Amino acid sequence: MDDNVFARSGDEAPVLASPRAFNTILYGGLVVGLLDGLYAVVFNGLKGVSPVRVFQFVASGLLGRASFSGGTRTALVGVLLHFVVAFIVAAVYYAVSLGLPMLIRRAILCGLLYGAMVYCVMNYLVLPLSAAPRLSFTFTEFVIGVIGHALIVGLPVALIARQSARRTSRDYRKPV
Repeated sequence: MDDNVFARSGDEAPVLASPRAFNTILYGGLVVGLLDGLYAVVFNGLKGVSPVRVFQFVASGLLGRASFSGGTRTALVGVLLHFVVAFIVAAVYYAVSLGLPMLIRRAILCGLLYGAMVYCVMNYLVLPLSAAPRLSFTFTEFVIGVIGHALIVGLPVALIARQSARRTSRDYRKPV
């Protein structure tokens, strides 16, 4: 019996190549930026924090405490910075996946681990080095943050990278 019973027939067998930079970074950054922004707004909204205040906090990493008195303008700076970080997160996954194809082959596991790592790097390296005010630590918020970032940051980037690496042999056909 053929080991590849469930593979697509003929010319349509999927092949994993290197992920496409444009697709992984653009779509990954947009999806992560939207999902993580929504997560931040909802999670903090449940604690009574407005969306404007959430993105002013993001802007405070660059502008310091002055961002909280800047109104909508500094909130928009926060949205811009939030998406810059999301594109960087996608770009890093893409770049590392070029050297470690396992990130594409095992996208679910690697994506979940990457999201947890992103949470830790952002909260315990980037934020302390920024001008943002220090936040108090709670174990509950840590667990929610790690799980949330695994699911809404790492996993989408990994799946988008894998999808961009997926080709069918017809993608490689010469034009007739």
